Amino acid sequence: MTSGPDQTQLFDRRMFRSGAPVRSEERTWPTVRGAINEAIREEMRRDPGLFLMGEDIAGASPFGVTAGLADEFGLERVRDAPCSEVAVMGAAIGAAMAGRRAIVEFQFGDFMSVAIDQLTHQAAMLRYLTGGQVSVPIVVRLPCGGLQGTGPQHAQSLYSWFAHVPGIKVALPATAFDAKGLMKTAIRDDNPVLFFEHKALYRTRLPVPSEYSDDTHVIPFGQAAIRREGSDLTIVATLAMVHHALAAAGELASEGISVEVIDPRTLVPFDTDTIVSSVRKTGRLLVVDEAYESFGVHSEVIATVAEQAFDALLKPPRRVGNPGVPVPFAPPLEAAVLPGRDRIVQEARALVAPDS
Repeated sequence: MTSGPDQTQLFDRRMFRSGAPVRSEERTWPTVRGAINEAIREEMRRDPGLFLMGEDIAGASPFGVTAGLADEFGLERVRDAPCSEVAVMGAAIGAAMAGRRAIVEFQFGDFMSVAIDQLTHQAAMLRYLTGGQVSVPIVVRLPCGGLQGTGPQHAQSLYSWFAHVPGIKVALPATAFDAKGLMKTAIRDDNPVLFFEHKALYRTRLPVPSEYSDDTHVIPFGQAAIRREGSDLTIVATLAMVHHALAAAGELASEGISVEVIDPRTLVPFDTDTIVSSVRKTGRLLVVDEAYESFGVHSEVIATVAEQAFDALLKPPRRVGNPGVPVPFAPPLEAAVLPGRDRIVQEARALVAPDS
């Protein structure tokens, strides 16, 4: 079982939207937003060549993640950039090729599509095209996901697009503990890393182990976390869906159904072994991801299990995600489209039900 905080509580959707304050005794626990800030701050102190670029990151600080960094490190290292994702990405790639490390922030992950050529044809390919002579150590921070009523152009989860391209690493932190550890690993990596941050998780607080406060706290890429152990069904879930899956697992436990919940934490590299081992134990697989169901994370996980553990499956795997429509702006419609605890419970029950 991978080390990390055991998380068995789901944050209510109203809390996701409002950022409701936590109980006073929890205030020492960092938010996901604060954890990312801490990781960047510590790495900027460690590496004087590390700098940030993005729209309004020095002053207005979208979502508050970079708040206070300009005060400590100055405007040369925390650089406000014009509203041009192509220009920001191109400048970061050039700086990285020249020996600097850069963290780029796009205000919404959806906007990565504007600079997709710079990313997939330049940043991702340059190390290969130069025979290893050039590396591109950049981290692109991409707020993503729904549950906040931000509408179809600001609420997509497009990480599967980029996991498809060789040369790009993809991280999906679901907790403050992972957000800090994975961000530090991303910054130190010599390859381009896309760091997807679910907007609905920014203000959430969960217990963290004592090693969180250690400046050396890093989490290697490619190591999934088993968030809950079980014997009847494996649920693989990402980002905010991890918390919905845990809530569903708690409800199912009251019915005598034992659910194992696995959080991949990174898509590239991907921890196949942990998932396959779990399915061999439970015999059943449900994949829960907020993104569009077709040709995405759901399909890749199911295909991998079919290739490596088909003989262990007692039922055909199932998936829960966006069925393939733009993420609605209206909260009731958004709730109907995006996965949640009730849908997970329904699919899980179908998987463990005896054949008629």
